[in-house]
Amino acid sequence: MSHLQSIADDLGVPLDRDLFLRNVIRELTGTLEEVLGTSEVSCFMSIVGQTLGEQIDRDYKQSLGASTLTREQVAEVLVDLTRRIREDFCVVEEDENKIVFGNRACPSGNQVLWHAPLFMITSSIFGVIVAENLGYAKVEMQETIAKGQHGCRVLVHLNPTPEAEAADGREYLKAT
Repeated sequence: MSHLQSIADDLGVPLDRDLFLRNVIRELTGTLEEVLGTSEVSCFMSIVGQTLGEQIDRDYKQSLGASTLTREQVAEVLVDLTRRIREDFCVVEEDENKIVFGNRACPSGNQVLWHAPLFMITSSIFGVIVAENLGYAKVEMQETIAKGQHGCRVLVHLNPTPEAEAADGREYLKAT
């Protein structure tokens, strides 16, 4: 071990791969927002979330040996995938028309504060997985850590009801 390595180990610099990647995401998002604007970055993040959602959906279906997931399985998958990335989502309420999720932890921690376009990734992942399995989703990000709130509250409409149509959110349909 080099002398510099032993000194570096003793410095207690709060940097590791996870923190570094979260900082990269924060800085990249902030720079894109400054250059392109929040709306354009939100669109870009929704595409990233869509691609991730499609892959995650395929992975869970393959693992479960299912061609489609039930509403209960969709809720379980969304909670499980968020647990795996160190979020703390849980189902707050569920019925045939909606699933409400709550969350108290973001995988990016404070690195996402005030970078609202990042929540489009969650919206798209949730929307794609729900729509691909149940045919329709409208995702309302009612509260988000990225907007400085203490947690997230995500309402996923499962059917195009009058309540869903009146809601402020993004719609997702099953790919044909």
